[in-house]
Amino acid sequence: MSGVSVPVRVRPGAGRTRVGGRYEGPHGPALIIAVGAPAVDGKATEAVRKALAAALEIRPREVALRLGATNRDKVFTVTAPAQDWQDRLTTLRDSAG
Repeated sequence: MSGVSVPVRVRPGAGRTRVGGRYEGPHGPALIIAVGAPAVDGKATEAVRKALAAALEIRPREVALRLGATNRDKVFTVTAPAQDWQDRLTTLRDSAG
């Protein structure tokens, strides 16, 4: 599968799902995603995958975990055309909001 790598920092067990903010992680500047799902049995990872797809306004099937199944620092591969979502990613990751 080809696509673009998107580093993500996960905050499981949050009160609500929130996508936004920047974290200087081991895979480069990462988008912070907080989800209500616990970090058990891949539940948080799946919630993050869906939240990332929703935030980028692409289909969940266009987002796949590449690295970090059991880590808070993950890398997802996005197979949707980058021109469709790259600006949204930059805004979410780099805005102060």
